[in-house]
Amino acid sequence: MKTISNTTPPVGELKLQAKRLREKLRRDGVALSHSESLEMLAHQHGVRDWNTLHAMAGNRVHLGVGDRVQGRYLGQDFTAEIRGLTVLGDGAHRRISLQLDTPVDVVRFDSFSSFRQRVTGEIGWDGRSVRHTSDGEPHLIVRPV
Repeated sequence: MKTISNTTPPVGELKLQAKRLREKLRRDGVALSHSESLEMLAHQHGVRDWNTLHAMAGNRVHLGVGDRVQGRYLGQDFTAEIRGLTVLGDGAHRRISLQLDTPVDVVRFDSFSSFRQRVTGEIGWDGRSVRHTSDGEPHLIVRPV
């Protein structure tokens, strides 16, 4: 059995992919039921059936533009609204733009400050950035409120 990967989108996105596949095939003269398109999509993702793909995707962080989120940015806690969200490249990551409710100081020096209220970063489907600070903490962690 295939293990969960960072490139498996959440269930909602998978269902949209299956719908687009079904509509494209219908335009090309191929009739496909909804369940048949889900099974075909599962095969395209390299698994044996829809139930397996659904289980693989079940623990993904579901985010959308306008959603309220909380998390950490460069070690600072925040709450925010998602202003932009784009799937990147092979689908393993998303670029997210956040409007923070309260600006956070991203500098850790007593004699200098730099406050940010608008933040953009790349996150995986788990809501965590691949990039880390020097102490190993992800630059950005985002989760629904």
